[in-house]
Amino acid sequence: MTTMTEASVREFKMPDVGEGLTEAEILKWYVKPGDEVTDGQVVCEVETAKAAVELPIPYDGVVRDLHFPEGTTVAVGMSIIAVDVSGGAAPVEAPAPAAEPEPEKKPEGRQPVLVGYGVAVSSTKRRPRKGPQVPVQEPAPAQETPVVIQAELNGHGAPVAALKERPLAKPPVRKLAKDLGVDLTTVVPSGPDGIITREDVHAAAAPEPTAVETPAPTAAPAQAPVPAATYDTARETRIPVKGVRKATAAAMVGSAFTAPHVTEFVTVDVTRTMKLVEELKQDKEMQGLRVNPLLLIAKALLVAIKRNPDVNASWDEANQEIVQKHYVNLGIAAATPRGLIVPNIKDAHAKTLPQLAQALGELVVTAKDGKTSPAAMQGGTVTITNVGVFGVDTGTPILNPGESAILAVGAIKLQPWVHKGKVKPRQVTTLALSFDHRLVDGELGSKVLADVAAILEQPKRLITWA
Repeated sequence: MTTMTEASVREFKMPDVGEGLTEAEILKWYVKPGDEVTDGQVVCEVETAKAAVELPIPYDGVVRDLHFPEGTTVAVGMSIIAVDVSGGAAPVEAPAPAAEPEPEKKPEGRQPVLVGYGVAVSSTKRRPRKGPQVPVQEPAPAQETPVVIQAELNGHGAPVAALKERPLAKPPVRKLAKDLGVDLTTVVPSGPDGIITREDVHAAAAPEPTAVETPAPTAAPAQAPVPAATYDTARETRIPVKGVRKATAAAMVGSAFTAPHVTEFVTVDVTRTMKLVEELKQDKEMQGLRVNPLLLIAKALLVAIKRNPDVNASWDEANQEIVQKHYVNLGIAAATPRGLIVPNIKDAHAKTLPQLAQALGELVVTAKDGKTSPAAMQGGTVTITNVGVFGVDTGTPILNPGESAILAVGAIKLQPWVHKGKVKPRQVTTLALSFDHRLVDGELGSKVLADVAAILEQPKRLITWA
């Protein structure tokens, strides 16, 4: 993502560090003008809509200028830092005059903007815009012909001399033109072989828009900023929507109004699961690993998906297909200082319990440190959100875009429960499963949720059902 602007100076442009991202915010500069940098050295940290990413410089040199301060949101493809390099290939000056139209320099005209190249001056003449194939009597330039013809679309401009020959139109269309007072020689045909249609006549008969109407809308936006400055700064704080928050908002709105959500609930006695968690903490195979109820809940969901594989799918709107996934990339919703993110554990279905515990631990630590990569948040199939850590019973979670189901886990509390015919204090939680009703019907969703609850009530089913 570099370009040469003058001798020995290279411009490093904001790259697309994710897939299709259009902008990123500069969080922190690690260098300043005058500092020496080496190839691969991290010069700044940026936050995209998905994660915080460190950007390395791809060459050696001395920092000439930092084009944007910290906290600025920069579009992908814009130069963010200039570096004075010594040696290297001869640079190509951007403001090259157009006085040297040599054929050998044609490849320089192919300049993709987003990968860090400026637009070179081309010596090739631009082909004139195509218009109707009609003879032009006036010696006007070829580029003016489409402009004149465009002025005739509404039938109010001066007739073009080239269109005065008898136009092609069917008798009903000619009668319509006569009734509306439209001169067919001023109408640009849109039908096959240059035939004028009824729509063309109606378009020509439409009243010409007045130029007075344009200043009216421009005056309204000028007054818009006035009320924005009247809010009480002592009583209100306005925070720009950007980065992770902006991406999350767009994803949630898109999901809520695209996939028809259904949410089902079940309350379950997880006393035996909690006992198993304590036993696993003492197991030598699990030493040093993160062992908590979420680990067994994740394993229970994976077993339930194995028993009901049709739930692990996605909806392909473009091709009108249901895509069944033969793998499970298990997403874990994580609250971070920068907002909500959903990294996922790749191929979670193939992991043993210790491997799953290790992956969960690494995911949580990376998310809290703000180092989750964009790749770690792509390709998820189902998600777990543990709202119980905030002390709430459960919720109605919104699907992560592109996924079929999301399981919400509520707080585990000591409650009175009928156990073996007697009311006893038991550890109880409430589970909520939201699913996409386009591809998951009520029976399938109910089976998945019931299987998860049954495993958590009797965790030995992790063995018998797996």
